[in-house]
Amino acid sequence: MNLKELIKKGESENIEFKKSLQLKDEIGETVSAFSNSRGGKIIVGVDDKNKEVIGVEIGENTIENLANYIKRYTDSPVFPSIMVESTGGKEVIVVEVKEADEKPVLFKGRPYKRVGKSSHKASAGEVRKLVVESKKIYWDEQVCEDAALEDIDEEKVEWFLNERKIKRNVPKPEDMELKELLINIGAARRVDNEVKPTNAGILFFGKAPHKFFINSELRVAKFKGTDVTHPVLDRIDCRSTLWEMVRMAEEFIRRNIRLLSFRTATSFRRTDKFEYPIDALREAILNGLIHRNYSDPADVRVFLFDNRAEIINPGTFPEGVTPKNPVHKPINPRLCSLFYDIGLIEKYGSGIKLMNRLCRRWGNKEPHYDLHPLETKIIFESQVKETTYIEVADISDKLNERQKKALYFAQKKGFITRKEYLKINDIGATQSYKELKDLADKGFLISEGKGRAVKYVVPER
Repeated sequence: MNLKELIKKGESENIEFKKSLQLKDEIGETVSAFSNSRGGKIIVGVDDKNKEVIGVEIGENTIENLANYIKRYTDSPVFPSIMVESTGGKEVIVVEVKEADEKPVLFKGRPYKRVGKSSHKASAGEVRKLVVESKKIYWDEQVCEDAALEDIDEEKVEWFLNERKIKRNVPKPEDMELKELLINIGAARRVDNEVKPTNAGILFFGKAPHKFFINSELRVAKFKGTDVTHPVLDRIDCRSTLWEMVRMAEEFIRRNIRLLSFRTATSFRRTDKFEYPIDALREAILNGLIHRNYSDPADVRVFLFDNRAEIINPGTFPEGVTPKNPVHKPINPRLCSLFYDIGLIEKYGSGIKLMNRLCRRWGNKEPHYDLHPLETKIIFESQVKETTYIEVADISDKLNERQKKALYFAQKKGFITRKEYLKINDIGATQSYKELKDLADKGFLISEGKGRAVKYVVPER
């Protein structure tokens, strides 16, 4: 795009107009802002309000003086490309600034950031972000400032080493101190002769990760109906290490999704399976926890509805990555590596393809995505065909909460015993007998056997 077209287009995120060289400080601030952003051009001699070309007077040392001024008052020093060009019979100065390799770039001791068409002082948070971007240190590799090695659970580290040996055949290190081991796997860094946990170290091995990252919890809820405004039937707020929360969520899902029973075409035998492939839901939860934006105050959520399951995580796909183009471009590579080491994920952008494949094999539709600038939602549609399952949510007026809980248990196992009813509900033997008998009398279960051998079986329907 030539100069005339640039001026006609007007100011933008990478184009700035200045009336004259008298505005050197404003020019310097914009140099800082462009350096800390994606670069840009400053055109001196153009009115920023009406895009009128005013022109500037060019003396013998005009360009040299401007270059020296920018160099003198920027830190790290900026050496922009400065040219004199003509348009409409008048001369203007074009200052071209490239994005800096080392950030933040200060002007007169202050950092500036480009926001839309304007340059503003960068906040403390933006400065920290610029430093991280400059050093190319990912969020999960940064030191967790308020944490110490005492916040790492050594038993969880030992569990990790055992799992890594089993899943990836990596021998457990001999005679290596905890400090060196944590540094070796990216769970800690040495800072000024002190070893401190990284963000990944706390999230994966911490005694209480939620203490440092209040947004790291995983919220899981089962709703009655198809909307979050409907009653909540069950919920759990998971606050632990990431891999422990995945376990908790999977257990919750197994307890709260329907077990479907099918007659096979070749025999009278019944085939039972959940309405969703559990492995696919687990993969979606892992993706949400690993690839989320932890700078965002929101948490990861899993919502189960009558007709679908949703996994929602803060942040969106990295640039160049889409559900149809699942290139491996991790936002938190250290977390990705730790989960890979224990066999829960593969590294090479296979998660989306795996979920698609699992859903197809299970008889479900492939999951689809609802993408928003602030969050990513993956949606699994329920598979409900001719079944023999009992939907407990639809019999709330017939059973109490203990009976519903027991019926969920029986649906998954095929039956329930009195001993199991006692255990999951923590009630007395007499009350347990009465409530099981009531389930049988209402036709939800069938009593088989006598005495201690009696069990209550889910009937075929």
